[in-house]
Amino acid sequence: MAGGKLARMSYPETSAERTTTTRDEAHVLFGQTMGLVAVTAGLFAVGAYLGRNMSNGAGFLWFLAAFACLIGLNFAAQRSEQLAIGLLFAFGVLIGLGMAPTIAYYANTNPQAVWQAGGATALFIAGFGAAGYATRRDLQPLARVLFWALLALIAFGIITIFVRIPNGQLIYAILGLVIFAGFTMIDFQRLRRTKDIRAAPLLAASIFLDILNVFLFFLSIFGRRS
Repeated sequence: MAGGKLARMSYPETSAERTTTTRDEAHVLFGQTMGLVAVTAGLFAVGAYLGRNMSNGAGFLWFLAAFACLIGLNFAAQRSEQLAIGLLFAFGVLIGLGMAPTIAYYANTNPQAVWQAGGATALFIAGFGAAGYATRRDLQPLARVLFWALLALIAFGIITIFVRIPNGQLIYAILGLVIFAGFTMIDFQRLRRTKDIRAAPLLAASIFLDILNVFLFFLSIFGRRS
């Protein structure tokens, strides 16, 4: 019996068993990452509520603090998973405080726009996220193009501050949605391909940033109707 047991333990793992293990790991990573995204989004909502009466100047300071947490998260991810998760949650609260004046403005002037933006964001992320997760084509080469496109969009946004461009805000928001459709697909493909569970906080941060930017673009579009 002992010999038989050892003999069975020495058999190489079959392809079916490897596939099952890989799928289980992918499911665990997906569940943990999306769980972190959900908690971060909830903390963002808490921060936005707590800071609803803040000035734009105070919001900017909280935004800088959130950016510092995001930088710290990138360094902590390889050293301590618990620290990385803590920084992710802190980022959620702080970015909520930073965005609070903007969201409060829309909530006071056109509350329907906030709900419309939230619903549109959910559909947008679900659609492009599922497409990115399912596609077998490598989307990583697209990341460099999208990065430069994002820099160009930021430059365009700065120009619209000083130069009046007809429908400039609408153009900015639509182009932003196109760019973040690509980023969303890339991040969800990374989620499918990644095997290291320690990457969950970083993946969650990337997906949450996709969600936040898409929400703000939709808020800008729906808010124009007020």
